[in-house]
Amino acid sequence: MPVHVIIDIKVINKDIYGEYIQKVPPTVKRFGGRYLARGGKITILSGDWHPERVILLEFDNMEQARNWLTSREYAEVAPLREKSTITNAILIESDPLP
Repeated sequence: MPVHVIIDIKVINKDIYGEYIQKVPPTVKRFGGRYLARGGKITILSGDWHPERVILLEFDNMEQARNWLTSREYAEVAPLREKSTITNAILIESDPLP
């Protein structure tokens, strides 16, 4: 069952965040994840949510997503994100589509 990681980021230090976005993709790929969206223009359709930057990742299953999140590889780069952004993130275990 596919799992999606939705990350809403407000960048507060572009230099440190730039280092993070160079280092994190190989960790995602190593655990079977793929980027479906990474930044780009955001158009608000409704509501009060005004994200600055949204990242959408997909993993084949929850185990892959959790293995990535708890991996040594990700733990080495995560502090760069923590120092350079204000982040909200969720995991969605998708229901099968008809």
